[in-house]
Amino acid sequence: MDYFGSENEIFRNKELLQVSHLPDGDRIIGREDELTNLANAIKPATRGNTPNNVLVYGKTGTGKSLCSKFITNQAIERAEDNDVSIGVAYVDCLQESTETQAVQSAGHQLNDHAETDVSIPHSGLSTAEYYRRLWHIVDTRYDVALIILDEVDKIEDDDILMQLSRAVESGKLTESTVGVIGISNKVRYKDSLDERIKSSLCEREYVFSPYDATQIREILRSRSDAFHEGVLEDGVIPRVAALAAREHGDARKAIDILRFAGEIAEENALETVTESCVDQAHEREETSRLAELISKSPSHAKLVLEAMALLTQQKEGDDAPVTTNEVYDLYKRLCDRDGSEHLKLRRIRDILSELEFLSIIDQERKWAGKGKGNYMENRLIDDPEVIIAACNESD
Repeated sequence: MDYFGSENEIFRNKELLQVSHLPDGDRIIGREDELTNLANAIKPATRGNTPNNVLVYGKTGTGKSLCSKFITNQAIERAEDNDVSIGVAYVDCLQESTETQAVQSAGHQLNDHAETDVSIPHSGLSTAEYYRRLWHIVDTRYDVALIILDEVDKIEDDDILMQLSRAVESGKLTESTVGVIGISNKVRYKDSLDERIKSSLCEREYVFSPYDATQIREILRSRSDAFHEGVLEDGVIPRVAALAAREHGDARKAIDILRFAGEIAEENALETVTESCVDQAHEREETSRLAELISKSPSHAKLVLEAMALLTQQKEGDDAPVTTNEVYDLYKRLCDRDGSEHLKLRRIRDILSELEFLSIIDQERKWAGKGKGNYMENRLIDDPEVIIAACNESD
């Protein structure tokens, strides 16, 4: 039996539906103004001059990373016409969350050992030495370096922003210059920065609004050639777009749902992708996204989430708040159920803060009344049933 064979082929080029895929300009929908703003900010780099530093805000899946990568790639091409060399490094601060990791990643991407005679090991050097080698690489190889710090709010230390934004002013770079594009899901991220960093980094700020249903529909249609002709039923793309626009305006999730719908059609040996496939894919996308986040969490964090989900189900509405003490009481019972020792209340507060940092829950401090102090209300962002399924799937 051929386990890889399929009588009904659904996908023609599945790569078009991968998050990592960088589409051509004509496939970037509804972001013409944002692309123009980014281009104007970094345009000086194409002539070998210092670009403006940029902070880009917006919810997940609004095209921030996509537009930043696209416009910096186009800047490289335009600069070549002016005999200017631009280097681009993309740092995912969710993965490279320390200052040392971020600098190491940027240096590794910008380096060419044969040209610089500099090595960038994955570990073993001090942060200061990684910086020294980064400056040498940039001065040796480029007229301008553009460094994209995606999810910059996840980085543990703001020092990298200070170092990059003042590299020329402090004399670290003498032959070249550098520009920073910081990307954050949190609109108030700038408020947490040191005043000196604000003054040097926040030269241009742009907010990416969520996509509406029409834009998501056009984005999906622009990638519909990922499927064989005639495979998508007429109602599939409008259904995915309506779901995505109603819940989050997240193009990335919409694309995931469309890909999952195709996979479900394949798994069930269907000749076409139907709206029923979309509904199943929608549930799979939510569980898959949460399972990925939750799978990386410690076992006690999963028990805390399960306790929150169970408490939320007992109350009215999927967004009903639960107090930290309520969570802690049920968490202890879940620990007894699993035969594990429970953590102290202080550690559970820390875990809840970490879950908010991961955007799995929301927290709000409330005043209990005169002489009674404050307490914390915790809310699940996602459906409690989805949370429970994700916790069970990641066990």
